[in-house]
Amino acid sequence: MDELGRQIAISKKDLPTLSDTTMVREALDVDKGQCQRCGSLFSQEKHFLPNGNYYCVACLQFGRLTNEDVLLSKEDNDYQQRKVCFDWQGTFTPPQQEIADSLLKNNKKKQHSLVWAVTGSGKTEMIFPIIQQVLSIGGRVGITSPRIDVCRELFPRIQQAFPEENALLLYGNSEEKYRYNKLTVCTTHQLFHFYHAFDLLIVDEIDAFPYEGNQQLRFAVRQARKPEGLYVYLTATPSQSLLAEIQETFAIMKLPIRYHQRPLIVPEVYWYEHWASCYQRKWKLKKLLRLLNELLQDNAVLVFCPSIAYMKKLYAAVKAYFPPELIACVSSQDEQRKEKVQAMRDQVYRVLFTTTILERGVTFEKVSVIIMGANHPIYTKSALVQIAGRVDRKGEFNGGRVVFFLNQQTPAIRMACQEIKEMNKLAKRWRTNAL
Repeated sequence: MDELGRQIAISKKDLPTLSDTTMVREALDVDKGQCQRCGSLFSQEKHFLPNGNYYCVACLQFGRLTNEDVLLSKEDNDYQQRKVCFDWQGTFTPPQQEIADSLLKNNKKKQHSLVWAVTGSGKTEMIFPIIQQVLSIGGRVGITSPRIDVCRELFPRIQQAFPEENALLLYGNSEEKYRYNKLTVCTTHQLFHFYHAFDLLIVDEIDAFPYEGNQQLRFAVRQARKPEGLYVYLTATPSQSLLAEIQETFAIMKLPIRYHQRPLIVPEVYWYEHWASCYQRKWKLKKLLRLLNELLQDNAVLVFCPSIAYMKKLYAAVKAYFPPELIACVSSQDEQRKEKVQAMRDQVYRVLFTTTILERGVTFEKVSVIIMGANHPIYTKSALVQIAGRVDRKGEFNGGRVVFFLNQQTPAIRMACQEIKEMNKLAKRWRTNAL
C-alpha cells in the first residue's frame, strides 16, 4: 500500500496483492445498512446494482463503494522526537499568549479545545505553538476547514511558519496529489480519505457551511482523528448547539479582542426598498451607486450578494459605471476564483461582487463591505457577523464601513448587530482590566 496515512477503497478480489496493509474494513456494513466511509445509511431495497451488490449513493463523488469493496488504511505510528523548524517572526498580545499557552496545556492533559475568538483576533497564529509541540514528538497534524478559500489562505501562512515540513494542501481540484506528510491543510470533504490519521485535528470555521449540520462531514472528522488524538475547534461564531454539545468534553476559551485592539465595526443598517430588483432600472440602482462612490473615497469595496444569479445581474448593471479593469465578480462556479481573490488582495480591483464564499477566513486590507439584502434567509446571524468581520482586520485604521441593505428587519440582523456590540463591550472591559 503506497498511500500511508490515509484510506483507500479497493475491491475484495484485489486484496491478496496487498501485503503491508495493517487495517482492512468492510466498505459497507450490510447488517447496519451503513457506509463506513461517510457514515450514511443505505437502503437494501433501493440502493443495489444489477448484479445485486449494494452501494452507497451519498459519497459517489469519491468513487462508488459496494459491499464487494474494502477500505484499507495503514496507521502512521512513527513517534520519533525531532526538532521542528519554526520560523514565525510575529509576537503575541497577552490575550493571544494566554490562549496559545492554554492550548499547549490542554494538549498535555489530553483535552479537546474550542477557541472562540472574534474575527481578526489572530486565531491562526495562536495554533502555531501546539502544531510545533505535536510535530516535535513525531505526531501528525491536520488543519481542515469547510471552505476552500479559507484553506488557500491558511496554507501559505502554515508553510511560512513551518518551512521544512513539506506541508500539503488538499481540496477538490488541488494542484498537488496526495503524498504522505506530517502537516496537512485540507477541506473537510478531503477527510473522507483519512482514517485514524491525525494526532491533532484542527477544524477552522467549524460553524461554516457546508459543515454545520452536515452529518457526513461530522462523521469524516470523527474518523480522521486517531482514537487518542485531540481536536482544536476555531470559530468566531459558534452555534448554541455546538456549545451545548462540547461543554463537558472541551475546554472553551474566549477572546473578544482583535489583534490590533480596535473594536469590531458595527454595521450600518439602511433601508433599500428595491434591492432585489435594483439592477433593472437606473433609478433603482442610484442608491447603491451613490454608496459605492462614497466608500471608494477611502477603500475598496466587497459587495456580498445572496445568490450567484443575482450577483451576475447586479454586476452587469453596475460595471457600466466603472472602468472594467477595476471591477469584477466571483463565486464558487468561477474557474478564475483563486486569481480574482488574489487580485482583490493585491488591490487590483476596487469593487468585487461576491457570494458568501468570502464571508469568512479571508483577509483584505483597506476594504468596506456592503451586504445586498441582509434580510435574505441565506444570511444567518453567524454569516452576517463573519462578513462584517472582513473590515479593519489588519493594518492602520482606514475608516472601513459595514453596510447592511435591507427591506425587512430580521432576527438574524438584530442578533448580529447585538453580538458585535456585546463583543466590543467585553473587549473594552478586558482592556480596562489589563491596565
